[in-house]
Amino acid sequence: MVAALKGTEYDTGLDLVLLNEIREYFMTLREKYIKSGLLDPKMLATNTKALIYQVPGGMLSNLLSQLKQAGKADKLEEVMQEVPRVRQDSGYPPLVTPTSQIVGTQAVYNVITGERYKMCTNEFKDLVAGKYGTTPLPIDDEFVKKIIGDAPRVTCRPADLLKPELETLRKECAQWTEQEEDVLSYAQFPKVATDFFKKRAEKKYGIDGKHADENQMVHPV
Repeated sequence: MVAALKGTEYDTGLDLVLLNEIREYFMTLREKYIKSGLLDPKMLATNTKALIYQVPGGMLSNLLSQLKQAGKADKLEEVMQEVPRVRQDSGYPPLVTPTSQIVGTQAVYNVITGERYKMCTNEFKDLVAGKYGTTPLPIDDEFVKKIIGDAPRVTCRPADLLKPELETLRKECAQWTEQEEDVLSYAQFPKVATDFFKKRAEKKYGIDGKHADENQMVHPV
């Protein structure tokens, strides 16, 4: 794309030489993950069945990874066939994050257990209960009963059921906050964000975090 747009009014201004240096770095990671099995060569080829089975390309590698962990890698075709059926049962949610993974994972469960909906993830139950919002088509009442039993259904806007948390989050991460975005980071990823804040502070103030002792208030530099 950079080469195609070069010299036009849409020129990206990106340096092709530097991009190739970046490519060399990621090619080593590619080889590493192929050898370790985290990246399957099957997923590097175009699979036109994704159009038939309504499976986004980004889901394929995740589905295969889940099947490998269960020792059922040979069941990928069955899972792909099961995805549109699960989607139909659950009111045709759009297959984008997070509902794509919810539907895909449930399809995996249906196949590897040998019985549809014998096991359901909590996320799939929440989807059927309406906690992710109203689905494009209504979900059959009997199916809802099968998945969530007598648990209450959410028929309103799910976010309206949440209590305001912003001020509480601000207080919890006050010692780390340097900018407003830090509160948002903490709200989404509390553990990861806290680790990042600590490392940021260590670098800023020259603290040796590996040998620090918070209980004794010892901070080697």
